[in-house]
Amino acid sequence: MNRPSWDEYFMDIARLVASRSTCLRRQVGAVMVKDKNILATGYNGTPSGIRHCSEVGCLRQQLNVPSGERHELCRGLHAEQNAIIQAAKHGVNIDGAVLYCTHSPCIICSKMLINSGVKRIVCTDGYPDSLAKAMLDEAGLIVESMEAKAVS
Repeated sequence: MNRPSWDEYFMDIARLVASRSTCLRRQVGAVMVKDKNILATGYNGTPSGIRHCSEVGCLRQQLNVPSGERHELCRGLHAEQNAIIQAAKHGVNIDGAVLYCTHSPCIICSKMLINSGVKRIVCTDGYPDSLAKAMLDEAGLIVESMEAKAVS
């Protein structure tokens, strides 16, 4: 029997969570885990009750905003933000948690993850944000990259 490692297992779940995204540019999924238990999940998309970008178009595409810049020019929240929000909404403590995310966090998400007490981040795809990487390093968060798995 060939069972996935815990990291593979939770990253596979993050990929499944990403499939709920309505973002036109990239689908991102995040899973907060502590003691091998899932605490919260999130995917990138608009706030609850707001029309999806798939319905109204992508503001960032319309304005030609490059990836990794001007995060405020977007109708959606990032997957990491939604996972943190879901944990807070349901009274779940994520201090000391591990974040499994299909992409490495941007600077805004990195600052939120640092202050929320996340201790380790496991991601597959990179993101063009050197300040985020520098701040995560300075804060002492363990950031590990997993090889992206081919989708069959």
